[in-house]
Amino acid sequence: MIEFVILTGLSGAGKSVALNAFEDIDFYCVDNISPAFMETFYDLITKAKEPEVKRVAVVTDVRGGKLNHLLSILKKFDQQSISYKILFLDAKDYVITKRFMANRRKHPLLKKHSGSLAKAIESEREALLPIKAVANYVIDTTLLSPAQLKNRISGIFLENSSFALTVNCTSFGFKYGVPTEASLIFDVRCLPNPFYVEDLKNLTGLDKAVNDYVFSFQETNTLVNKICDFIDFTLPLYVKEGKNQLVIAIGCTGGKHRSVAIAQRLYEHIEKLNHKVTIQHRDINK
Repeated sequence: MIEFVILTGLSGAGKSVALNAFEDIDFYCVDNISPAFMETFYDLITKAKEPEVKRVAVVTDVRGGKLNHLLSILKKFDQQSISYKILFLDAKDYVITKRFMANRRKHPLLKKHSGSLAKAIESEREALLPIKAVANYVIDTTLLSPAQLKNRISGIFLENSSFALTVNCTSFGFKYGVPTEASLIFDVRCLPNPFYVEDLKNLTGLDKAVNDYVFSFQETNTLVNKICDFIDFTLPLYVKEGKNQLVIAIGCTGGKHRSVAIAQRLYEHIEKLNHKVTIQHRDINK
């Protein structure tokens, strides 16, 4: 059985970085395959006499033609019980614009829209909506560095996932923006802040001194216990519903102290429940 991943999303959202991440974890990768060739490509791989390729990631997007053809191919895959996963990369318009300006690259729909980058992005986003709606995993790269994106992908696909649900625990700072792909967001700014303790200010929630301080308060332990109770109750429901990805975001002001310590504790708790879980501290170095 081949592990087949379809990587798609907005131009400028990080598909090239993502494809490199797949290569790093031993996927056979193909960039810019037309949706019209998807079925034939899959048949060539699976019907080879001595197939050596077991994990495949292919990129398909607006460069390859009409994406509505991809939906019909996916419908055929479903009818034939062919297993596949779709990873969709998204990002805010202003970030995509900034990336194209910085890289001095042309958006693939730029000519079609008379050189208007804003209209090209809008058009592409609209064309991709049906694909995004059926994606197994959606990652918003607006506030992610290339290294963080690679870590997210590795966390999801590094092992052959027999797990029904992948949980990502992420800490973040509200001052830098809320993770738009988060399924659940817990605001821990109500707890005592180590930032105002001189000896702890320049440390992070991964340091024992900060962790000990955060959890020295009864309200912290009570809140975390209640979050864990909520997670214990809801995780089986998400699995039953058929959800593939659950992003649990823990936020404090700067994303460096409280949210990091609590996200780490939550990660350890979920790991004990025998779920596939990853951890990411988005703003810890800001």
